[in-house]
Amino acid sequence: MKSILVIGMGKFGKMLATKMMELGNNVMIVDKNEEVINELAPQFSNALIGNCTNEGVLRSLGVNNFDYCFVAIGDDFQSSLEITSQLKELKAKYVISKAERDIQAKFLLRNGADEIIYPEKDVVNKFAIRISEDKIFDFIELSKDYAIIEIAIPKKWVGCNLIDLDIRNEYQVNVLAVRKNGVLKPIVDANYVFEQDDHAMVIGDPTKIDKIN
Repeated sequence: MKSILVIGMGKFGKMLATKMMELGNNVMIVDKNEEVINELAPQFSNALIGNCTNEGVLRSLGVNNFDYCFVAIGDDFQSSLEITSQLKELKAKYVISKAERDIQAKFLLRNGADEIIYPEKDVVNKFAIRISEDKIFDFIELSKDYAIIEIAIPKKWVGCNLIDLDIRNEYQVNVLAVRKNGVLKPIVDANYVFEQDDHAMVIGDPTKIDKIN
């Protein structure tokens, strides 16, 4: 389980925070819009109203305690730039900032972003992969080398557990969770036995997915 901070609750920020929470992570959301936070508060136990361009607000969050900090602001690039810079000044471990264009990405990287995410490009990639691979049901690109992918388990996995399959060494991916009868369940026991209709949430290099069949 990772600790995740998501700043900016627009459409992309909401989807990102929701997915991260579904995967069993500890997620905190922040937005300056009180109505937005009040609407999402029942879903997220850690939700804060605050303008993160204010260094005092960011400092109060203890940003250095999060494994990942996402700057998901889409309609105010200046604010995104300021927040990205301040996060790194406050010793945030890893900052991933949203960009709409390459020129924005360049400025964000220069101001402290460890990684850039392009929501529109990611959506294109996601659907291209899903259409090309019948066994893929969901795809979240984290970087060019890593993605979270929901797959139908191969027949040869049925009746086997993680120890038997040695998935990490065999396929260079890790299993994060299993979706059973539509319900997502994080795997905490390596002795879990896969069943025929299970879907597995795996993380790793997307190019390795072809080895799982």
